[in-house]
Amino acid sequence: MSATILIDGLPATPDDLAHQALVNYGAYTSFRVEDGAARGLDLHLARLDRAAVELFGESLGEAEFRRLMALAVAGRDACWLRVSLYSPDIGHRGPAFVGRPKVMTSVSPAPPPLANRVRITAMPYAREAPHLKHLATFGLIRARRAARAAGFDDALFVDGEGRVSEGTLWNVGFVQGDRIIWPQAPMLAGVTQALIARGLPQVGLTSETRPIRLDEVGAFDGAFLCNSATPVCPITVIDDVAFANDPALLAKVEAAWSVQAAQPILDHDDDEGVSRLGR
Repeated sequence: MSATILIDGLPATPDDLAHQALVNYGAYTSFRVEDGAARGLDLHLARLDRAAVELFGESLGEAEFRRLMALAVAGRDACWLRVSLYSPDIGHRGPAFVGRPKVMTSVSPAPPPLANRVRITAMPYAREAPHLKHLATFGLIRARRAARAAGFDDALFVDGEGRVSEGTLWNVGFVQGDRIIWPQAPMLAGVTQALIARGLPQVGLTSETRPIRLDEVGAFDGAFLCNSATPVCPITVIDDVAFANDPALLAKVEAAWSVQAAQPILDHDDDEGVSRLGR
């Protein structure tokens, strides 16, 4: 997949890319952009702001994040945007830098959904600093490989107390009647999950968040995964537990996501300034 990569709005240099290849300290967010707008943009911006402060000690601020995003997607009707935070001043031997991180934007064609249905297996695993969408993805890829080798499509993580948390690249929701149950455990708060939760009352569904033990999942009527590329995908099996899943109800869950309007990356008043910068 080809990608256009900018660092702070300028073409990436070999040194920029070498640092990214050798040091994986940082965080990112990624999402689909259409006509200069994205669903849940406010949540992606908040994620970047929190990660910048926690990992580097300083954030660029919303206006600068928006400016760099707009530069990255200028001239494209639809694309996939990944926004990453890193610092060339932080490495294995010199981790002490505190200050504003650099922003790497990567624009590529939007990926397809993960699948239209999945069979998953549970694994004991918890991501390091699970509340962050960070660059350390070794454990996720290893878990997906192990799941595939065992005859499943993907892996669901369970913590040391037996609580369901999240999947490798996605959040999980369970269906109980007309109610969506989200697991409560250390995990990444997904943007798509939040958008679905926002929209559920508009489609006549309710939700709650509570701890869910792995040995409880058989009591649910259905299950699904969600992420920015895959608003809703039915989970048909978790190990030896099968779910029938009601297509009409899952269509309502996806409608809860789709009714959330895309938010423009830049306000109209900002357009002229971005044009001068290279749109």
